[in-house]
Amino acid sequence: MTSDRTCRAARHLRRGGRAGPAPRAAHVNLALLALALGGFGIGTTEFVTMGLLPQIAEGVRISIPAAGYVVSAYALGVVVGAPTIAALAARAPRKRVLLWLMVAFGIGNLASALATAYLPLLLARFVSGLPHGAYFGIGSVVAASLVPKERRTWAVAMMLAGLTVANIVGVPAATLLGQHLGWQWPYALVAAISAVTVLAIWRWVPWQRSDDTASIGSELRSLTRLQVWLALAIGTVGFGGMFATFSYIAPTMTELTGFGERAVPFILVVYGVGMTCGAFLAGRVASRGLMRGIFFCLMAIAVLLAGFGFAAQQKWSAVPAVFLLGLVPTILVPMLQTRLMDVAHEGQSLAAALNHSTLNIANALGAWLGSVVLDAGYGYEWPSRVGAVLAVAGLLVAGLSAWLQRRDLSSRPRPSARPAPESSPTGR
Repeated sequence: MTSDRTCRAARHLRRGGRAGPAPRAAHVNLALLALALGGFGIGTTEFVTMGLLPQIAEGVRISIPAAGYVVSAYALGVVVGAPTIAALAARAPRKRVLLWLMVAFGIGNLASALATAYLPLLLARFVSGLPHGAYFGIGSVVAASLVPKERRTWAVAMMLAGLTVANIVGVPAATLLGQHLGWQWPYALVAAISAVTVLAIWRWVPWQRSDDTASIGSELRSLTRLQVWLALAIGTVGFGGMFATFSYIAPTMTELTGFGERAVPFILVVYGVGMTCGAFLAGRVASRGLMRGIFFCLMAIAVLLAGFGFAAQQKWSAVPAVFLLGLVPTILVPMLQTRLMDVAHEGQSLAAALNHSTLNIANALGAWLGSVVLDAGYGYEWPSRVGAVLAVAGLLVAGLSAWLQRRDLSSRPRPSARPAPESSPTGR
């Protein structure tokens, strides 16, 4: 009898019916765990490539700077997929979209593991990146819907925790796996994680009705706002510098700093710990003022990257510099997300996905600029110096955005000191 009721309820929700009582705490935790597991797989595949660039370059017979384009291919997939999927799937049942996104993600990573040449690998990494931003955007909306309004931030943070844990556990473990068994194996591992995630989402995430009021037009209207584009530009150039440095972190630590190859996974753990600390500090920094916090972080990133090339020449200073490389930019991420959603107005779903597009445009830009510098014959201390210039450019864009906002506020008519007379019942 109970089973029949469960089946009928599930069919009702699939057809767009209203959900019943709020899920119990245990069910919410399992649903968030399922969503976080997908974030763990995405975080692992995104960053493990940077720790295996020498092995990938050797495996497909290319140079290390050319292998940097493998990072860019994934990032471009995110850039293309995040807004496109978020807009096209605006009215589709969210659980169904999440399931298909994770299936596509698994196929892309399996293709990456089976690639034996450079061009097929580039294509496979592009396909792997397509579901990335849409998964986090839609997953965040689903996570927030599972809990009362006052706990939405906590739920979204738990969903995104998979990404942070990936940088502490998943990336170093996958890097070790790639160093010992071959660079293809981490991608095969992520494909397996995606399969488990599909099962977990299907079993634990409740069905939800589609949003009948959403449309492609309402989502795309947010792109007509100048402040949205300025917020995207801040993330693109501000984070491009960090990725210009981190994309080549493995050869930088081995060639410039003098660490052995076996030390790279542990250095990635340091980076992941920095990211985790940054995530916890972000709210405190933002509480002092959103734009003020964005300015502070961009200035800190510029100073950090300007000195990173010098710090990386000594082992005792390289490790703290890697920690700060994870810490400071991570503080900036949620503040940029908030800024983007504030100025997007009706395009909230698209804004959530566009934040990840922004970061991956920065990823592609940074990896490309780093390869340009290295191909020109400069050493591994130079990508971070190019990154410092990008961070300064991000400061200039943030300044323009703040100035325009202040100008718009000052140009609005001030309310009259005397209250207007009440209208009569007839409206006269």
